[in-house]
Amino acid sequence: MSILPKNVSFSRQILPVLAVIGLVVAALYIFSSLPDRSTSEPEQQPPRATGDMANSARVAGAGLVEPSSEIIDIGSALSGLVTDLRVQPGDRVEKGQPLFLVDDRAARARLAEANAAISEARAAIVEAQAAQRTANQQLALYDNLDDPAAVSRAEVIRAEGDAAAAQSRLELSRARLAAAQAQAGSAQTELNRLTVRAPITGEILAVNIRPGEFVATQGGNSQPFIQMGETIPLHVRVDIDENEAVRVKLGADAIISPRGAAEIRANAKFVRAEPLVVPKRQLTNSAAERVDVRVLQIIYALPQGDAFRVGQQVDAFIPADGSPAEEG
Repeated sequence: MSILPKNVSFSRQILPVLAVIGLVVAALYIFSSLPDRSTSEPEQQPPRATGDMANSARVAGAGLVEPSSEIIDIGSALSGLVTDLRVQPGDRVEKGQPLFLVDDRAARARLAEANAAISEARAAIVEAQAAQRTANQQLALYDNLDDPAAVSRAEVIRAEGDAAAAQSRLELSRARLAAAQAQAGSAQTELNRLTVRAPITGEILAVNIRPGEFVATQGGNSQPFIQMGETIPLHVRVDIDENEAVRVKLGADAIISPRGAAEIRANAKFVRAEPLVVPKRQLTNSAAERVDVRVLQIIYALPQGDAFRVGQQVDAFIPADGSPAEEG
């Protein structure tokens, strides 16, 4: 039994109305789900060139702040336990200053043994020299006798044998002294290598070891024990894409701004351009960034100040060499 009046058709009258209502609801849902496409000022202004470079040809690149000596990874020549750590991040050190000490008890024991052997060899040398002098004096006495028959031939042969034996003991003692001195030198060298010293004057950037930890010369540590470098002055290594490298005016100063602080601008002095063009490794996380390119690396010296830190990303603007103005 139908619940609709006889003059009302579901397929011809009700169904089209429901379809229209569904389309209206779907349109309203889609319209309400559209993203907000209104424009607004960015929270951080993008970096831009200023001064004479603002309206002139320029090339833009991303850079990374580094020490003027580049980062030096400090390792250990010998494996062992760290017994003493002498530095912390931020410390200024002089060339040759101890950074950390590795357990040196075994090396000190070998040095003590070698020194004892040296003393023993020197005593044996003195003894052999005394025996040699006695034997030589006895032979001289026999040679100075007026009557050769006063001393038997056997006595003369015995004195000559004593002199030869004393000479042999003297040579053996001297050889033992040389060997002991070589062992002492080797132990002292090993002892010196267990004290890791600063290769240059600079600043400690990172310390990745602690007293009591074991340091291995191969395969035991995934990161450098200590990182340091000369931070006076700081340098910035700027990557220029290879398709823009020919436009760079080498030798000219560059404008450097920290990433996210476009209002800070530093005039950096040209230092050098690396002779080797390398694959791009420093990424800026930009959606339009190309990573399948090679880059020319140009080094600039930053002025003194607190705006830049080692490892910080920066934006750089470099004058172009006779090319039309082009936004970086």
